[in-house]
Amino acid sequence: MMACSLNYSLMVIIFLLYSSSSLLFISSEARKDSASAAAAIEIHYHTLEISSLLPASVCTPSTNFKGSNKRQSTLEVLHQHGPCSRGPNNPSAATSPPPLLSEILSHDQIRVDKINARIKQTSYTKNQIKGKKVNLPVQSGRSLGSGNYIVTLGLGTPQKTLSLIFDTGSDLTWTQCQPCVKSCYQQQDPIFNPSDSTSYSNVSCNSPQCSQLSAATGNSPGCTNAATCVYGIQYGDQSFSVGFFSKDKLTIAPNEVFQDFLFGCGQNNQGLFGNTAGLLGLGRDKLSIISQTAQKYGKYFSYCLPSTSSSTGHLTLGKTGNSRNVKFTPFVTNQQGSSFYFINIVSISVGGRQLAISGSVFKAGGTIIDSGTVISRIPPTAYSALSGAFKKMMAKYKRAPAYSILDTCYDLSGYTSVTVPTVSFTFGGNVRVDLDPSGIIVAVGGTRVCLAFAGNSDDGDVGIFGNSQQKTLEVVYDVAGGNLGFGSAGCK
Repeated sequence: MMACSLNYSLMVIIFLLYSSSSLLFISSEARKDSASAAAAIEIHYHTLEISSLLPASVCTPSTNFKGSNKRQSTLEVLHQHGPCSRGPNNPSAATSPPPLLSEILSHDQIRVDKINARIKQTSYTKNQIKGKKVNLPVQSGRSLGSGNYIVTLGLGTPQKTLSLIFDTGSDLTWTQCQPCVKSCYQQQDPIFNPSDSTSYSNVSCNSPQCSQLSAATGNSPGCTNAATCVYGIQYGDQSFSVGFFSKDKLTIAPNEVFQDFLFGCGQNNQGLFGNTAGLLGLGRDKLSIISQTAQKYGKYFSYCLPSTSSSTGHLTLGKTGNSRNVKFTPFVTNQQGSSFYFINIVSISVGGRQLAISGSVFKAGGTIIDSGTVISRIPPTAYSALSGAFKKMMAKYKRAPAYSILDTCYDLSGYTSVTVPTVSFTFGGNVRVDLDPSGIIVAVGGTRVCLAFAGNSDDGDVGIFGNSQQKTLEVVYDVAGGNLGFGSAGCK
């Protein structure tokens, strides 16, 4: 009997130990499941001071600029309306008020409409230039640079310094030239005088380069009585330049010089160029600076746009060796509009959660990356999902009325900081890009912010990854290799 009792007791103990172990195991697994569930619903946020979104009056150069300057072809990038662009060569910038954000956004939409018309090849009329006349509308009123960025280059012999807007959405480089036969707007640098340059010459009407203007500008070239080739170019915001097609020495740095660089010497220039001297075309056409310097730089360039207008970025022609943390997505090459850089958006995530958007939505109209468009445009189906997710994660903040093209806005009265969900894009090749907070929200007043995206009118319109969403990223264009790269923390 005692043996049976002991055996029974032993069985009970073994059972209890087994049960206890099982309970511990179940409890441990339950905790793991609970932790996994918590991780699954975790939302990723940025918390930032509202004041960091507002324009500053003091220039704070990026600490990354010197580090990125691995070659002499690295140029400092400035916001044309920021304090860094003010200096002895630009006294008017200190007194000229910057344009209102509503003006910038209004002209940004005009640019977007023009890009869509050009890519779709509908309602895009090629203007004919005859002699010294060109059928381009005159845009009067104050100058306005649509949130664009500038670099400084040298032109001519002896070299004259010029501050130019750089634009990946256009090809022809041009600057205002004396004697300004028709009209020139006010610029910060002395207007270039070709008669002072010993290396300047005009391009003749019967030259192969003159015929290339049609593809580079969308307008057929004209011809003067002196058989000089005449160009005309109009931009999406209705700005335009008309003048002589010319060539001269371009100086990027003392040892980075290009003889016979083809450019437009503008005699009739009006519109929205701020105080800049003209435009630097970084598109894919044969006349762009990228193609004209291909023998030396291999159709490779990169830039970083600063997070605020009071800081600086950089533009580099050629490889820098700073691409270790850069991930590349292939350009989409079967799209219309050869000057533009098409890329493929795969998905968008908000707060760490991928939005339920069909990939076909992004393929309908395609997407380009553009340094001249301020606010990214995405298909309305995608924008609805993005805005809806953003609103849910910003529910604690009071909604505010729409501002221009921005319709997801918040009143932050009483707050000194704001917490916003992260936003990331995934491009072809599984390249995920996390946006800087300055590319997620934009301040439209001292206490009012809006989601820095807008929806297109139709899913078939081209999407645009604009310069607000590119801020602080090292954006690398390997044009010859057919890839676009993104790296984090390229500048601040």
